Amino acid sequence: MDEPFLMIAKSSATEVVIKKSRFICSIARATSDEEAQEFIKKIQDENRKATHNCFAYMVGDKDQIQRESDNGEPSGTAGVPILESLKMANLHNVVAVVTRYFGGIKLGAGGLIRAYSNTTTEAIRDAGIIQRVSQLKLDVTVSYSLHDSFVYYLNEEQIAIDGEQYGVNVITSIFVNEDEADQVIANLTTRFNDQLTIEKAGTHFHEIAYQPE
Repeated sequence: MDEPFLMIAKSSATEVVIKKSRFICSIARATSDEEAQEFIKKIQDENRKATHNCFAYMVGDKDQIQRESDNGEPSGTAGVPILESLKMANLHNVVAVVTRYFGGIKLGAGGLIRAYSNTTTEAIRDAGIIQRVSQLKLDVTVSYSLHDSFVYYLNEEQIAIDGEQYGVNVITSIFVNEDEADQVIANLTTRFNDQLTIEKAGTHFHEIAYQPE
């Protein structure tokens, strides 16, 4: 079974104070290298007086593009921990910038790694996580005599109606998860004694709340 495709539910900014240093993680979706870089520049411009603006991002359905930067912090203490936090949450198409305002107390390499990692993890929690599901649109042609029982069946199976067109018959559009489409078609065909005409009419992505197993 494929791993669920997870993304943050919304952009957010989370601040954590560690030994007088302020760490602010700004996190957002990004679907391209350019989009991620634009977000990073926006956060940098908003925090010109910050000591550091470290970042990491992953873009692409298979995380083809991955970048990270320590932005002046000791090598490996900021960008990589941010990136690893994104990976640990199994997120995709995401960019995170952790802004640090130095508070006068040095944290050491281990302390920096924990600070950047934990701040990113807190921001992910605040942003929330959704699952992107690939759904198939089915256009179902049903006679008026069967329409009420058909709609009743859809409600029982918790299949939402996207729209209906009325003519000689009714064309009802529904969306079903792509990996369940063939079974849904088979169930409809059996339930209504092969009296429905079912056509596959393209796919789209739908976002649902993520429920870890």
